[in-house]
Order: sequence, then structure tokens, then C-alpha cells
Amino acid sequence: MTIVKDDIISEVMTNLSLDRKPAKHLVESILRSLKDKLASGNDVLISGFGEFKVRHKKARIGRNPKTMVEYEISERKVVTFYPSKVFRKEMK
Repeated sequence: MTIVKDDIISEVMTNLSLDRKPAKHLVESILRSLKDKLASGNDVLISGFGEFKVRHKKARIGRNPKTMVEYEISERKVVTFYPSKVFRKEMK
């Protein structure tokens, strides 16, 4: 089952006894802050949850396996998530 942002908003509404609008604003504000920090190249550590790290991937040559045509894959940033020990322990 996939959890979507609306499910998280509903969970916040229930846990904090908030109306929908303030709960939605809270969730979107947190997500916006995370995106902004990651987009600027900063890593984000949330204690007890995990760390989001920005990695830089160099440009490289890729190949279409069907046609065997080579092409250049451009340099880019990717975000990776490393769960904390606490989070990994809870997942068992």
C-alpha cells in the first residue's frame, strides 16, 4: 500500500486535533523546507528517522540496451536516504 501526502495530513489532523487547513499547511511547510535545503545542496538529518544526503553524479556514457546506441547522461544531483539505527530497529 502506498501512503500519499493526503494520508499524512489526515494523520496529523488526528494526532494534533487540528482542522484540515492548518494540518495541510504544517505538512506542506515541512516538505517545502526539506526540498529547499536539499535543492541548495545541504544534507538533512532528522534524529531518530534518518538522513537525506545529496550526492553529485558525474556525467557518463550510457547505452540503450535495445539499440546499443550510446548517449551521454548529464551530470546531476540525486538524493539518497539513510535510515537511522532507531528507524531500522523499528522496521524489524
